[in-house]
Amino acid sequence: MFDGVHLGHQAVIETAVHSALASNGICGALTFWPHPSCLFNPEDPVQMILSPEMKVEVLKSHNVEFVIEQDFDAAFASIEAVDFIQHLKIHLPGLYSLHVGSNWRFGRKRVGDVSLLVQLGRESGVHVINVERVHYDGEAISSTRIRNYLTEGEMEQANALLAEVYFTMGKVIAGKKLGRTVGFPTLNLPWTQGLRLPFGVYCVEVEGETTVGTIILKGVANFGMRPTVEEAFEPLIEVHALEDCPFGTGDSLKIRWHRFLRPEKKFSGVEELRDQIGKDVKSAKKFWS
Repeated sequence: MFDGVHLGHQAVIETAVHSALASNGICGALTFWPHPSCLFNPEDPVQMILSPEMKVEVLKSHNVEFVIEQDFDAAFASIEAVDFIQHLKIHLPGLYSLHVGSNWRFGRKRVGDVSLLVQLGRESGVHVINVERVHYDGEAISSTRIRNYLTEGEMEQANALLAEVYFTMGKVIAGKKLGRTVGFPTLNLPWTQGLRLPFGVYCVEVEGETTVGTIILKGVANFGMRPTVEEAFEPLIEVHALEDCPFGTGDSLKIRWHRFLRPEKKFSGVEELRDQIGKDVKSAKKFWS
């Protein structure tokens, strides 16, 4: 799946990039969408760290030259493990090597493992390079581990395993300008991810394109339902930039989530909310100093 494109994924990708350079080939990544749990456990599917578009962006930042996104449907899930490489070669006749993690499974009912892949590769003339799992603080890195950190607001731990700051993407929408009335104007973005962070206040960076190039601003964001000012049905990201902000409604932005400061709370009124936002801004400035 390459969900998150974490340090373990990056170790596998690195071997593929080097192999492509050495063989005068090109490096690609095969990934799937949706997650297999959507097919096998649709009542409680796994929530993804990255959207397909975000995943492609991150993969290409690691020198992957093309990405194949395979629909994970019943037909694909029914391919027998022993037929897997031949299935790939039908669509990729120039396939030279496969690069996988040592715990990777494939084929119907996930019966295929690396030893079978190596055997099939020898029979098909495809090299197989398997990479041992990468560990952090004595525990194997996995997308599941990162999801757990993110849903608990443990941003520093998640970012360490991702080897970059977790980000989301969205387009600024018009708000009710409530932040402006209390002295803290915000950029408002809908939450478009499958996986949700805990509702609360975060230290963030805001990245966007302008006529002078890419601009990255430090800021503080509330993600949640805004219980003090309205009864919302969908969560919203509200970012207050700590620097002069050229962004506005309609701009596509990337939000990088650095630290969870506090849970979202319902205050007695706007005055108490204003005081708390002031404290949040002070905490964020201290974090960025």
